[in-house]
Amino acid sequence: MKKTIQTLFLAALALFAARPVFAREASAAGKFYPADPAELARTVDKYLVPSGRTRPAGTVAAVLAPHAGYEFSGRLAGMSYWFAGDDYETVVILATGHTEGVKGAALLASDFYETPLGRVQPDRELAAALVKASPLFEDKPSAHLREHAVEVQLPFLQRKLKKPFKLLAATLNTGDPAARREIGTALAAALKGRKALLVISADFSHYPSKADAAAADGAMRLALEALDPDLLRSAGVFMAAKRVPGLETCACGGAAAEAGLIAARGLGAKSFHTLAVSESSAESPRAKPDSVVGYISGLFLKAGRPADLELSAGQKDFLLKEARATLERAFSGEPQPAGLAADPRLNLPGAAFVTLNKGGALRGCVGTVTPELTLADAVRYGAFSAAFRDGRFAPLAKAELPEVEIEISVLSPLRPAQPGDIRPRAQGVLLERGGKSGLFLPQVWDQIPGKEDFMGELCAQKAGLPRDCWKDPAVKIYSFTVDSFEELRRPAAGAPKEGDSPALL
Repeated sequence: MKKTIQTLFLAALALFAARPVFAREASAAGKFYPADPAELARTVDKYLVPSGRTRPAGTVAAVLAPHAGYEFSGRLAGMSYWFAGDDYETVVILATGHTEGVKGAALLASDFYETPLGRVQPDRELAAALVKASPLFEDKPSAHLREHAVEVQLPFLQRKLKKPFKLLAATLNTGDPAARREIGTALAAALKGRKALLVISADFSHYPSKADAAAADGAMRLALEALDPDLLRSAGVFMAAKRVPGLETCACGGAAAEAGLIAARGLGAKSFHTLAVSESSAESPRAKPDSVVGYISGLFLKAGRPADLELSAGQKDFLLKEARATLERAFSGEPQPAGLAADPRLNLPGAAFVTLNKGGALRGCVGTVTPELTLADAVRYGAFSAAFRDGRFAPLAKAELPEVEIEISVLSPLRPAQPGDIRPRAQGVLLERGGKSGLFLPQVWDQIPGKEDFMGELCAQKAGLPRDCWKDPAVKIYSFTVDSFEELRRPAAGAPKEGDSPALL
């Protein structure tokens, strides 16, 4: 078996060696950066000395650098490379593929990349190893012919690194999460033990207003700091789906960023350190402030820990006020907000239930079990649906609104569980079988503290299944926790009626 693998590797390497070698000429010179070598060197050197910055703790596993023209993003790219170190034998650049669609990662496996500062040798051995590891890696020079997202990174590396390096250049634009995961995983495995730097070449929001760029790019930054590739992808998808004026994409380089994040984690990254977030009009007077491009510069570090994204008191207060405002707008006929929240945290995907109580009794409770909207929109949806779409109650009347108290429960991701794993009071539970499902929030334990009764009511009341269904191995059980918060209590209008049951949550 070992001999077969070695034979395949040598065959792949021989294939690259047999192909005629060309110099991929500098197509972005004079457009994205100076074409004159001396001017280019001076420009890059200026950006490679960021002022007022201290080096964060931890070894660098990868860097994130923008790929726009140097006038617009060179300052941010220079920060990334300044802190990256200068002693690498190989540099891998995962870049946006702007010019040609590719199924996975299109490599320039054998050809030289050229800039006004000279040629960069390809790492043919690494390319052969990746082609052997996955069919998603392919030698495709045409995908690099007019692509600037790799080329603009090279002058920084040529000026920063203390000795010549070999290059593995790849362009990506696949929307398939499984393909992105396979690319990142294979890349991490191939780079282990090598003296290599991973570069993610990506820009972010295109082309919203400055305010919307700050909201969208801030959310993408938080997803990066959480080191969560699924959150990074879904945040971009959900924000783009809101059709914010001018916002064509939240990540011009989503595939490269996601695959690169996965690879960085595989190489030992424990945190993402943001160096700067900016946009084109803040960097150059030639950029229009009502149509900007967003940039993030940062380091994936083998130290620290991911951001926990815990909601602040101010964010919880905003969500409670927004839930009430949603109901007020519904009665007044005002349109609901369609844009991004000013607070980037509220633009991240979230699952939430909104509970309405009146006089101590349940008046409605609806929500989302998994993240299907931004958190702000999930709360708006839950509030409106709890008031007007909970089939157990008549629609809320305008006269009732002052008497209603609002509680919001933001759900953690669902985790598969066994009956013995369920911890009373600490966890909510979802169970499913045969197209039927039921969910209890953790708050229900206050009314049904016994585990047998809790699970029995969940089966019978919520799922419409036999009371002991939770003991059936065919039933899928999931647990979750919530971050629960509510409005300040109003004086109760009356005691709860006999028979009112919070188990209906």
